[in-house]
Amino acid sequence: MTRHEEQGDAGRQAGRRSRALRIAGLTLTGALVLGVAAAGWAYWHLDHNIRSVDIDSALGDDRPARAALTPSATAPADASPLPTGSLNILVLGSDSRSGKDNQELGGGDSGGARSDTAMVVHIDAGRTKATVVSIPRDTLVTRPSCPLTSGGSTAPAYGAMFNSAYAVGGPVCAVKTVETLTGVRMDHYLEIDFSGFAKLVDALGGVDVTTGQDIDDDKSHLRLKAGTHHLDGKQALALARTRHGIGDGSDLGRIGLQQTLVKALLEQMAGAGLLSDPARLYQVADAVTTSLTTDTGLNSLNELVSLGRSLKGLTADRVRTVTMPVVTAPSDPNRVVAREPAADDLWASLR
Repeated sequence: MTRHEEQGDAGRQAGRRSRALRIAGLTLTGALVLGVAAAGWAYWHLDHNIRSVDIDSALGDDRPARAALTPSATAPADASPLPTGSLNILVLGSDSRSGKDNQELGGGDSGGARSDTAMVVHIDAGRTKATVVSIPRDTLVTRPSCPLTSGGSTAPAYGAMFNSAYAVGGPVCAVKTVETLTGVRMDHYLEIDFSGFAKLVDALGGVDVTTGQDIDDDKSHLRLKAGTHHLDGKQALALARTRHGIGDGSDLGRIGLQQTLVKALLEQMAGAGLLSDPARLYQVADAVTTSLTTDTGLNSLNELVSLGRSLKGLTADRVRTVTMPVVTAPSDPNRVVAREPAADDLWASLR
C-alpha cells in the first residue's frame, strides 16, 4: 500500500470516528432534551393537578392571630431558609360525589359533599413534634356566617352539625367554623377525597394496621378479625369510614380507627424509600395531587415540597393523636357537644 493510500484510509477512519462522535453527541443531547422535557411535563402535570381556594382573601382579617413563622438557622447557604415556627393545618377528608371513582367508592350521587373527617394538625415550633386533634363530625356547634363564592353569605346557625359547614359553604366555611370553635388560626387547609385517599394507599403499596377488635360493618363492607392486616386502598378507606361495626356505632369509634390509620400511613411513608425511587415517588405524588384541594399558600409543588422539607425531623412516634373532648348533647342523644373546660384547655395549648 502506498503512503497516499495509507493517508486516505486514515482520513476515512478519522471521518467515521468524527461522524460516530457527532451521532453519539446528538443522541446524548436528544436524550437529555427528552429527559428535561419529561421532567418538565411531570412537574407541570403534578403542579396543575392541585386545586386551591383563596381562604385568606375570603375571610379577611377577622380571624385569630397568625403565629410568627421563623426561618431555620441551619438551612444551607445556597437554599431558601426553611420555616420552623408552629403551624396549624385543617385537614379534611371529603366524601365528594364528583367523579366516577368517588361514586364507586361510596361518594353517593352528584349532589355535593360533606367533610367526612376533620383533623386539626398542630405542628410545634421546631417542627419535630405534632398533635392531631380529631373533631367529631356529629358535634353541634355555632356555625358562623360564611361568605359564598356566588356572592352574599350564609346565615349563622346555632346547634348545627359540624360537618354542615363544608356542605353549605365549602372550605372557607369549614375553616371559619373551626376557627370559631377553637380560637386557633388555621395557617393552611388540605382536603383529599375518597378516590385520592385510596390511590395514595395503593401507591404506597398498602398499609399495615392493627385492630384491637373484630370489625363487621355492613355500611363500609369491611370485615376484619382482630389483629394486624395489610390493607389496600379500598380496604383502608373502608376502615376510615367504619363506625357501625365497632363499639357503640358512634363517630367516636370511627375516629379511633382513623387515628390508628394516620399513624400507620406516616410509618409507611417513612419506610417507603420514596426519595430513592423516583418512579414510585411520582406515583405517590400523582395520587395525592390529583385529589388534593389546598389554600393558595400550598397550591404548588414548590410550596408543598418546602412544607415537607421543613417536617423532615417529624417522625410517626412524635405525633400525638387526640379527640376533642365531648359529651352527649342534651338536645339529642345521637349528637355531641364540646366538653368544657377540657376542650378549651386543649385548644389553648395549640395557640
